[in-house]
Amino acid sequence: MAVSGVTHPGREPSHPIELGRGGTVDPEITALAGTAGTTVVTLMATSAWEAARDGLVALWRKARTGRADGIAEELEASREELLAARDTGDDATEAELTAAWQGRVRRLLVAQPELADELRAILDELNPRLPESPRHEIHMRAEASGNGRVYQAGRDQHITER
Repeated sequence: MAVSGVTHPGREPSHPIELGRGGTVDPEITALAGTAGTTVVTLMATSAWEAARDGLVALWRKARTGRADGIAEELEASREELLAARDTGDDATEAELTAAWQGRVRRLLVAQPELADELRAILDELNPRLPESPRHEIHMRAEASGNGRVYQAGRDQHITER
């Protein structure tokens, strides 16, 4: 199944990626689904949970009316699973739930890419309700003289000199 590129005013359509069997998915749809899955799972443990659930259920109701109630139940079950996992310190469950919801949303958007703008609007409403991530400040100072070299990195660094 071919999916046309999602466009935004003033931007060129993105290049689709091959899925196999001749089908393509716009990478922007994949990214949007990733953001949606992450946002919904993150908000499952906050006071904004109901708004996140209602937004996703409304999207499904437009796309697949008969599945909307089932999606609502699956979201509630996922929330219960997430809260139980957090109580026991199980971080893997959150990652699994995030991946599962990213996949569900991606499949929905592949089937009905016209819902992308509506999903963006839902995410725009939910974004201010996301918890702030902790900020870490890193201060690095270095001094080199002569032929000395300084290599600094906030994380991984690979240097190959010949």
